[in-house]
Formats: sequence, structure tokens, C-alpha cells
Amino acid sequence: MQSRADLARLPVIRKAELSEAQKKKPPFGGFTTRHPHEFNHVFQSPGPIYEPGRVDGDWWRLGRFAYAAGLGSTDIVQNCFGYHLTPAGMMFESACRAVGAAVLGGIGNIPGAMVGGLLAVSGTIMQGLFRNPLADPALVGVSSGGAFAAAAAIVFTDSQLGESLRFLQHQLLPIAAFAGSLLTTIVLYAIASRGGRTSIAIFLLAGLAIAAIANAGIGLLVFVADDRQLRDITFWLLGSLSGATWSKLTTLAPVLGVALIACLSIARGLDVLVLGEAEAFHSGVDVERLKRISIVLVSAMTGVAVSVCGVVGFVGIVVPHLLRLVIGPSHRLLLPASALLGAILLVGADTVARTIVAPAEMPIGILTAAIGAPFFLAMLLRQRGLVSL
Repeated sequence: MQSRADLARLPVIRKAELSEAQKKKPPFGGFTTRHPHEFNHVFQSPGPIYEPGRVDGDWWRLGRFAYAAGLGSTDIVQNCFGYHLTPAGMMFESACRAVGAAVLGGIGNIPGAMVGGLLAVSGTIMQGLFRNPLADPALVGVSSGGAFAAAAAIVFTDSQLGESLRFLQHQLLPIAAFAGSLLTTIVLYAIASRGGRTSIAIFLLAGLAIAAIANAGIGLLVFVADDRQLRDITFWLLGSLSGATWSKLTTLAPVLGVALIACLSIARGLDVLVLGEAEAFHSGVDVERLKRISIVLVSAMTGVAVSVCGVVGFVGIVVPHLLRLVIGPSHRLLLPASALLGAILLVGADTVARTIVAPAEMPIGILTAAIGAPFFLAMLLRQRGLVSL
């Protein structure tokens, strides 16, 4: 091959042509010399396009890449690519195997389990703190406040003013999301609570107003963002676990661990707080300390969850209500059970989101909203006689 003209004479199969050929002669369109059962894997990439895979030898011919990166038989390599329909995870594993390196498997759905636990526990705490069964971090703007702060951090660190902080972007995102969630929770509590009582109507309306303000801010950031920033911001708006990594997992784990330990200290106080702040105070509960701990916990858990997967709604309202029907209202059992069921719910939702429109992946926030919104409407109808506007 001597020139561009020689390159132009090479036969090229376009993606659309390959997809059509595979439809007519599945799964590989007649382009393989082996029968499909002679392969170890069949992968599905967007199109859809089906790709064969084997585990013998350096099937993907990426061994040179691993060797050039300095990997060898004495190394243990963490594979953070997903083992899903697409071949990325197996491609990297094949490269490591070719140079004799051991492979530590991918992160799977551990982030989904942690995020689900964080959102469910934060919803349970909010409902106990506000004495409001309709409280949820996403519904009343806490998640939106965190998402706005995270989106602002994305745009700022990519600007000329924030260029010196760009290398800290992964650290700044959870901090910004936490700060946005904390500020939103404090403002919401100050507006909705008067004289030790929380107005459900004011609570919901204030939450909707705060969410609208945060969404307006996000809209402004979308307007000024470039293409790359726009993709990142869209991720926060729709919610997805596809961007979860081990570095983000190390942020989630300490917050979840500390939160579960702290929940043991506030469980009794939340039970007594149902009677009202004055009654709780006379029962020996340090109400102000309880409120401070609860607000910080909700903000930290929501902020970190938003920084990892964006805005995922309704987990914090569905899980506590389902559990109250089974184990009752005691927060001593309700809080740890919420973490467990929230983890199960979000892992299940993530699994459905990855398969329902395969080979594409549906944003998990869309799926949880489709499930949670009817549940919320049912809750509103049940509370109709108690809500006075």
C-alpha cells in the first residue's frame, strides 16, 4: 500500500451493511469460518452487531498493548471494564491473560447496591425528621440541588478560571454535590418547619420550588456548556451507573459505613420525634442535635449518591413504605432494612435498565421514575384526607 488511493481500493463493510447481513444470516452474517457453537462468547454491540469471542490465545490481539503498558506475569490487574453484552471486559482480560497477568474482576453492581442503600436510608431519615411520609431526596429537590452543584463543578473545572483545579475534578464532584444537597436540606427545613411542626403542603411546595430553581440553574449550565460538558451534565440529569468506577466506590463505602453506624444513634430519637419536637424534647431527646445529625447524614448520602450516578428518584420513598408494611415503623429496624432493600431494588432496576433495550442501556433514573411516580400518586391519594392546602 503506497498511497491514499491504494487505501481507498480496500473493500469496506459499513456498519449498516454488517447489521443487515447478520439479520439475514444470524448471528454473524456468514463472515466467520466457524460455526457459532465453536466460539466461547457471542457479544452484542450497539447496532446491534454480534461479535464472536474465544478465550484461547490472544483473541483480541491486545497482548501488545498490555506488554507495552509494562504488565507481566508478576502483576495482578484490576479490570474495571464491564462484563456485560459488549466485549470490553473480556478484551482487557484477554490482553492480561496474554502476558500472564492475573485479573481481579470488575466492580459489577456493587456501586448500584451502595447507591440504593444510601438513597433508601436518606429517604427514611427525611420522613422521620420531617414527620412526612412523602419526603424523598429527589422529590423535594435535595438531589436536584446536589446535581446542580455537581454540574457547576464540571463546567467550572473545565473553564479557564478552574483550569488549575481540573486535576481535582473527581474529588470536587462529591464535595460539590454534598454542599448542594446540604444547603438544599437546610433551606427546606427552615421553610417547612414552624413551632415544632412541619406543614406537609408547604414542605412539598417548597421542595418543588427548590427543585425548579436547581433545574433552572442546570438549564443555564447546559446552555453554556460545550459538547463534552453537555454529555457529563446529561448523565447527572438522567441517572446512570455506567460511570461507576473503583475510585468512586471508595467514596461511597466510607459514607455508607459511617451513615449506618450513625443511624444507630438517631433511631430512637426519630421514633420519639413522630410525636413532635416539644414532646421529643420532654422525653429526653436532644432535638437540635438530632436534627443536625440527620441533616448532615441526608446531605452526605444524597450528595455522594448523586456524584456517582446522577439523579435517581423515588427509591427513598418506595423502600421505607414497603418496609413499614412488613416490619413496622420502628427506625431501629427500619433504617438497616432500608439499606438492604434499597440495594436490592436499585441493583434489580439497573439489571432491567441494561437489558430492556439491549444493546443500549436505559438511564436508570427513567426506570425508577416510571415505577416510583405511580407509587407516589397512590401515596398522595391515601394522604388526601390529611393534606390541607
